[in-house]
Amino acid sequence: MQDNINSIVATKDGSNTLFSQKYNQHYHNPDDGAIQESLTKHIIPTLDFHKGKKELNILDICFGIGYNTFTTLFYILQNNINIKVNIYSPELDGELVKSLETFKFPKEFEEIKHIIKSVATTNKYEDENIKIEINIGDARNYIKSFPNDFFNIIYQDAFSSDVNMELWTKEYFDDLYNISHENCVMSTYSIASPVRLSMNEAGYFIYEHRPAKRKITLAFKQRQDIIGKYIDMDLKKLRNTSIKAIYDKDFK
Repeated sequence: MQDNINSIVATKDGSNTLFSQKYNQHYHNPDDGAIQESLTKHIIPTLDFHKGKKELNILDICFGIGYNTFTTLFYILQNNINIKVNIYSPELDGELVKSLETFKFPKEFEEIKHIIKSVATTNKYEDENIKIEINIGDARNYIKSFPNDFFNIIYQDAFSSDVNMELWTKEYFDDLYNISHENCVMSTYSIASPVRLSMNEAGYFIYEHRPAKRKITLAFKQRQDIIGKYIDMDLKKLRNTSIKAIYDKDFK
């Protein structure tokens, strides 16, 4: 199945992802698997950090085909975790979200098929333990609508800074920092020094973690010693003066 924007690609763990013709990138690494990538790069590290919490506000940047959001629910149900999650996610492509009603998701999502249908048809879902809100529009505008100190978890999962620079700049991370709770953890697949510098210059402390075969970046508003290896970005800059953060002016 293929259109002029996306084509379906099978991944190593049996789950399907898409290849974006617009950005010339896969939504997930086919060699990792869509579910496994969501679990190892975002869900397990961040939920483990917040183990024992009864309610979490999660920002999923960007929704795409929903694996981070839906795998969060799958992981909670599979492990019988007693928690309420409120998930908010921006997505530019409203037609992509609508298409998820007929997208061939893996068997792991059978128990949440009704949630996927609701999200695909109404951009939202809510029950006593789950709230999902998808905002069709620009992520930079959407994140400014939240109050300060709101989010406990941020899945920073936009297309890479090579093709989607506006969601990796210092100014963008400034806005995320404002809406991050003091105990917030932000996860991302990117380990690029310019990205880490952008986060750090916005105020985040940077940590490196290897939950599986690939390293990831975790960013916190406060120093912590629970997960990951602390990366001293000031020392990085001293040792390599050529690396620079990404700024809005770099693409405008």
